[in-house]
Amino acid sequence: MAVQETPVSRRLKSVRHIIIVCSGKGGVGKSSVSVQLALSLHASSPTARVGILDVDLTGPSVPRMLGLDGHGVHQSSDGWVPVYADARADGEPRLACMSVGFLLKKKGDSVVWRGPKKNAMIRQFLSDVRWGELDYLVVDTPPGTSDEHLSLIEHLAPVQSRLSAVIVTTPQAVALLDAMKCLSFTRAVALPVLGLIENMSGYVCPCCGEISNVFSTGGGAEMARREGVPFLGSMPIDTDLVTLLDAAESTDQGATDGQQDEVSEVRSFGVLQRYQKTSSAKLISALVEKLISTLPSVEHVLMNSSA
Repeated sequence: MAVQETPVSRRLKSVRHIIIVCSGKGGVGKSSVSVQLALSLHASSPTARVGILDVDLTGPSVPRMLGLDGHGVHQSSDGWVPVYADARADGEPRLACMSVGFLLKKKGDSVVWRGPKKNAMIRQFLSDVRWGELDYLVVDTPPGTSDEHLSLIEHLAPVQSRLSAVIVTTPQAVALLDAMKCLSFTRAVALPVLGLIENMSGYVCPCCGEISNVFSTGGGAEMARREGVPFLGSMPIDTDLVTLLDAAESTDQGATDGQQDEVSEVRSFGVLQRYQKTSSAKLISALVEKLISTLPSVEHVLMNSSA
């Protein structure tokens, strides 16, 4: 039985996999994990095309982490053009980003919206943004299970066969308890879980490399085992990564208006090169290999999307 086409399904028809990153509580590093997943998926193949959508509407941090603060979204005849962070040698961009942070007049402005306006914004991100052909669309969500999550699931229902989730937690008992609620939500809405990541699992000393278990460790792996969810891996606190994502600066070189008519300006992607030198990059790369191996084949995805 064919699924009824919607503006969202038409816009996302060439997106093979949509990975929703969620967490039960704030402060577990969900956004930094989302950015790392996007960077590592981008680096997983010379031709991989990746999008990252920031639907943490009241706390958009992805533009800052990618060094894209201060850039605006451009309107084309075919919808909003995402902010591109890189380009191949032939000039075709491979990492697209969209966030409410690009729409604020001042990056310090607060977003004070009720549920209906949040829902409308998410629908517009999915149906009006010119995502084009993507291998992966990583969606960074707010903590918990709120209006944004329900809106996502509702609008993405026509492409449900391409949806999956990654849950981020830290090792503490309180974080694990909230991660269980997040897992319960995914089960309630029939959202497949690719796996669980235990973030902030220890601290790597920048001098000697010794790992100290500041927040305990192993809780995420135990929860995954108990709940029958794949455990993707543990990520220790990496001071080099914190410095990189916290201090990322825009690499915009100031293109003219004429260069921005139909496509957003393409930028050199210094964040990726610097990220690949961190210890976290090696860990997340192995984690991404596990994640990719659990995704359905492209042929299966395309067959389901056209059914």
